Amino acid sequence: MAREFDARSTRFGKTLDQFEVGDTFRHWPGKTITEADDHLFSLLTLAASPIHIDANYAEKHMPTKRNIVIGTYIYSLLTGMSVPDISGKAIASLGVHELQHTAPMYHGDTLYGFTEVLAKRLSVSNPAQGILRVKTTGRNQRDEIVCTFQRSILLPSRS
Repeated sequence: MAREFDARSTRFGKTLDQFEVGDTFRHWPGKTITEADDHLFSLLTLAASPIHIDANYAEKHMPTKRNIVIGTYIYSLLTGMSVPDISGKAIASLGVHELQHTAPMYHGDTLYGFTEVLAKRLSVSNPAQGILRVKTTGRNQRDEIVCTFQRSILLPSRS
């Protein structure tokens, strides 16, 4: 007899109880950012600055002579990379804190994500749920930190 599995409940994310403060996750795989990725994201979000999408402008006016990848795309990629490990069972995203872009990313660079569990607690209003606070760090292929942020996530709890 065939068995049926629900990926969300059995393989995707964790409940609050399955995390420990200090746990660190290396998200896999990384993502090499193409010019098309950057242009599409910039245009879809109406953030079509020439520093992101105009190679001629970059050549003439940017110190590196290259377009930089829009920071909100980097943040979005890191959030997405962390979903299977961190927030796959999330009930809600409660907020982002201390978002910092510390180095530029360029077309052709590869982004890798890492997340550390900073704190966890049961919800005061609903003890079947809890709040997980994490810090995510993005690094490029040279292991340079390019982006960091903290976020809080509401997760189910078995407690």
